[in-house]
Amino acid sequence: MCSTEETNKIFCQLFYRGDLYVGDLPEEEDLMNGDRSAEEKYSIFMRHRYNNSVELLLENIGHKAFQVKTSLCALMKFVAAEGKHPLQNLDLSEHYNFPRELLRTLVEHLLSENEDMSLLISRFQEFLEMDDVRYYVMSSVRDNIYRVMGRNKKAVIPVYQNNVFALLSTINVPSSEASKMKNFLVKQEYKLKEWKVAKLKEHKRAFEQMWLVFLKFKLPSNMYKKILVILHESIMPQMSDPTLLIDFLSAAYDIGGAISLLSLNGLFILIHKHNLDYPDFYKKLYSLLDPSIFHVKYRARFFHLVNIFLSSTHLPAYLVAAFVKRFARLSLTAPPTSLLILLPFICNLIRRHPSCRVLIHRPKPCDDPYVMKEEDPAQSHALESSLWEIKTLQKHYHPDVAKAAMKINDPLTEQEDDISELLELSTFELMERELKAERKTIPLEFDTATELLKSSREVLGVHFSLE
Repeated sequence: MCSTEETNKIFCQLFYRGDLYVGDLPEEEDLMNGDRSAEEKYSIFMRHRYNNSVELLLENIGHKAFQVKTSLCALMKFVAAEGKHPLQNLDLSEHYNFPRELLRTLVEHLLSENEDMSLLISRFQEFLEMDDVRYYVMSSVRDNIYRVMGRNKKAVIPVYQNNVFALLSTINVPSSEASKMKNFLVKQEYKLKEWKVAKLKEHKRAFEQMWLVFLKFKLPSNMYKKILVILHESIMPQMSDPTLLIDFLSAAYDIGGAISLLSLNGLFILIHKHNLDYPDFYKKLYSLLDPSIFHVKYRARFFHLVNIFLSSTHLPAYLVAAFVKRFARLSLTAPPTSLLILLPFICNLIRRHPSCRVLIHRPKPCDDPYVMKEEDPAQSHALESSLWEIKTLQKHYHPDVAKAAMKINDPLTEQEDDISELLELSTFELMERELKAERKTIPLEFDTATELLKSSREVLGVHFSLE
């Protein structure tokens, strides 16, 4: 650590003094040949030592035994120093100066294929607050993904892809033009307004291209979940054209299970906010309803999303009836914690769509016309059926479930039930609530029992005395 800091001080001072060779660096073996001056030989020698130091610092970053955070800070100081004192002969009035090559090499080491670099990436996040660093990092990440994933023939590389996701998820583009691009690591003195790095539009484009390249390749299943959880809040709002995510969301939906549930939110945003035409959205949503939805980790999110999807009063009656009936049928095998969500949820759907009240009042048919296995809601014959399943739940063993099912016997009020507090209800919390509830003492016999607690020895004594 001390040697890293001293190395950093030495070379930053050499940058400031102009002692490092500027231009195409000659080979060190050729240093003694030719008629170079002593000062030029010295600057070439120190430039080679600088390159050696950068290589060692990069090795320390990905060290298998430990990751040296001071090496990361030292390298970023070198980036700033190279920006102020370029090592190439540039006409700064015609070219923008930024040490892209050094930053690109640093990004390559952060995106290791073998070592988990998440801790170092979290430390690197503070440098991403600078607009020029963020822009060139996004460009470097995009190129790195193309090269690494292309070389591996699109195979899954879990460690590498986790490192990429850790870096991508820390990058945030300013939300509006009002937040002007002024926070630069390397100050540019000429044509600042024409610099791509100073334009929000270019940042959004780089952000979009970076994510689209990452999502283009096959991902580990747990990676799909991580991305879909943050997609609607952290990725889509920062993209120039979120509709470009349709291929990724469609592919995620086709995977099935929890990944399909999580992809629904992104699809819904594209349909309603960006006028995307996605055929059979409700048909596919309907097909997701099976007993597994009550046991997945994202149960609360799923019910929250379905509540949003079915909130429109313009949905056709047959479609809402199909969802109501499917939920009712699934309720016969659902756990109590899910039933306490499901029952008020069904009542809310009927409140929004009065044409579905016929399901409550119609008596149970001898042969239920509803076809549970039918994937098309329009062909399920749900409107011809009744909610006999809810009537059955009125005799449920759990008193709270039975009480909730009883509400369907009374006229439904116009105000919907708030199910937000029930979405995260767990079995443990339900048990705790039951244990803490006040109980009345209920007498089981008219006369208090007195003989039940006598010991067996006393009972035998009484028996022998009687004989």
